[in-house]
Amino acid sequence: MKINRSGSAVWSGGLKDGKGAISTQSGALDAYPYGFATRFEGVPGSNPEELIAAAHASCFTMALSLILGEAGLTASKMETNAVVTLEKQEDGFAVTASHLTLKASIPGADDATFQDLAANAKANCPISKLLKADISLDAELLS
Repeated sequence: MKINRSGSAVWSGGLKDGKGAISTQSGALDAYPYGFATRFEGVPGSNPEELIAAAHASCFTMALSLILGEAGLTASKMETNAVVTLEKQEDGFAVTASHLTLKASIPGADDATFQDLAANAKANCPISKLLKADISLDAELLS
């Protein structure tokens, strides 16, 4: 099975004074603005790294749901946050890390099993496999 999804970007102007807009195939983002200031100066608006963070958090959480099901477990709730790090390097900028923080309520799960299953999801979700970065995880099983 092969699935293709698409996103697009439009840019006008120079790096610092230019303006861009991003769109997704689903329409969840439709000409949503982004630019230098939203990426590097903390100005509100989107940027590629936050989109990667959202993709990683959602992919990891879905992968863990699958892995839990295979272990006979179902989460009543999982909340995942991803923080993607963009760093200046000698040859430009690179995404160097993605840190996942998970809080999950899973009836019947013990912490050791939960940690093993979460680590499996971290290593094997498709977005983790895509990223050439240090991927870390803090997983907390809530009672």
